[in-house]
Amino acid sequence: MRFFYSFLLLLTFSLPLSAQTTPPLATRLNEMKKLDYMAGEWKGTGWIEQREGGRQTFAGTEMVQRKLNGLTLLVEGKFKGKEAGKDEEIVVHETLAVISYDEKAKTYRFRTYLANGMTGDYELKLIEGGWYWNIQFPGGQIKYTMKLGSKGEWVESGEMSRDGKSWRKFFEMTLIKQ
Repeated sequence: MRFFYSFLLLLTFSLPLSAQTTPPLATRLNEMKKLDYMAGEWKGTGWIEQREGGRQTFAGTEMVQRKLNGLTLLVEGKFKGKEAGKDEEIVVHETLAVISYDEKAKTYRFRTYLANGMTGDYELKLIEGGWYWNIQFPGGQIKYTMKLGSKGEWVESGEMSRDGKSWRKFFEMTLIKQ
């Protein structure tokens, strides 16, 4: 009988708790649905300007998966290119990222992990047909913008600015959903 009353007491206290957590969960799921178009395998090419060595072209994939019943997106990218004067391909850029919606701050979070050990936690902002995010650094900022092209392709560019007014493009890629 004591077990029954303990169970009833536990059930009584857990119902209000679950009722309180349901609306934010529903909100987070609804906000994440706005990014459902990203889920899938994307392949394509691009270029990046390196400090040393000039412009380097690359080819690769971005794999985007819905995780945790749609509460997050896992983004895995791997791109290869040839070193100047060599025939073999090397990994130019490898990344893992998690996109989620922060109910409290009412914004998307973009957490990145690079193969070179760099990490970051950024605000991802939705725009018409895509999104963008910024990286602040001493003496300037970098802005990445992704938009869907007229044929549904993922077109992303990276730009750098020292003053926040004039921007120089240093990265661009176009990916096609497979």
